[in-house]
Amino acid sequence: MSETSPRLRAELEGIPTYKPGKPAAAEGQQAYKLSSNENPYPPLPGVLETAMETVRSFNRYPDMACTGLMSELADRFGVPVSHVATGTGSVGVAQQLIQATSGPGDEVIYAWRSFEAYPIITQISGATSVRVPLTSGEVHDLDAMAAAITDRTRLIFVCNPNNPTGTAVRKAELERFLDAVPSDILVVLDEAYREFVRDPEVPDGIELYRDRPNVCVLRTFSKAYGLAGLRVGFAIAHEPVAAALRKTAVPFGVSQLAQDAAVASLRAEDELLGRVGVLVGERTRVLEGLRTQGWTVPDTQANFVWLRTGDRTVDFAGVCEQAGVTVRPFPGEGVRVTIGEVEANDIFLKVAEAFRKEL
Repeated sequence: MSETSPRLRAELEGIPTYKPGKPAAAEGQQAYKLSSNENPYPPLPGVLETAMETVRSFNRYPDMACTGLMSELADRFGVPVSHVATGTGSVGVAQQLIQATSGPGDEVIYAWRSFEAYPIITQISGATSVRVPLTSGEVHDLDAMAAAITDRTRLIFVCNPNNPTGTAVRKAELERFLDAVPSDILVVLDEAYREFVRDPEVPDGIELYRDRPNVCVLRTFSKAYGLAGLRVGFAIAHEPVAAALRKTAVPFGVSQLAQDAAVASLRAEDELLGRVGVLVGERTRVLEGLRTQGWTVPDTQANFVWLRTGDRTVDFAGVCEQAGVTVRPFPGEGVRVTIGEVEANDIFLKVAEAFRKEL
């Protein structure tokens, strides 16, 4: 038997592993998961009933074109159907965008720290990551990102609000940045947490895309809509980009269950807004509580908060887990903590207060 292994692409060497949020686990007590930015609520009214009907046809392939969902999204956002593309969560669509634009010798610009999938999907394509540090206020440094553009730049991610810091770029500075980017470079506004934004100065990317052919907006059903387990996201972009996304999509990648649940979720928007409002209220309570304790916490427009804990990050995450809440540590940097149930948030605040006194 030959000892030679199949030849694989060199770009796969050293790809960082995506680290999902740690599941809740605590012996002898109620445990809560605050590590994955999930919605703590069950699916919206009507979604489970729709899902139960759909499971009866699991022996059939899903609608590959996502016809019903595409139409619903086009109506909801006031865009042509030809400007919509779907995928397996917004991260799946993001990977398709890189496949459509970037390869060996090309560059992809994004802020850092930002969504941890960006370096992974960039390296898979063979392109080169260009990481631009956040400002001291944990916000995208758009001037530095514009200065990083070269003739090799093919795509720029702007995560707004940013994961994991929760900070958001405001309209005037984002428009100025978009005006400075050459028209042949695709700018992707990753708005996975758009529904949680309350700052009126933070723009809706869909309004910015309308007269900018090089702007693409990513959204997801995983966060506010509570469909994280079904993997369905979408992009809104002008037709050449949307068409490229359909070409790079995995055939039948979005299950019929995901499609039908997403449509039902869109039709339950009033209930959605109520739930998001409660979470935003809890976000304010947690943020104010942390600041009262003496923590420096950036303003967040997402469903999580960010604490810079430096070399104590792993220790802090461990203490949280022992108390019954799991958080998302970024060793040496900080922790991201999802806004969850009131009880979970209370436990986290209690741990943070005690830990703060030790610093």
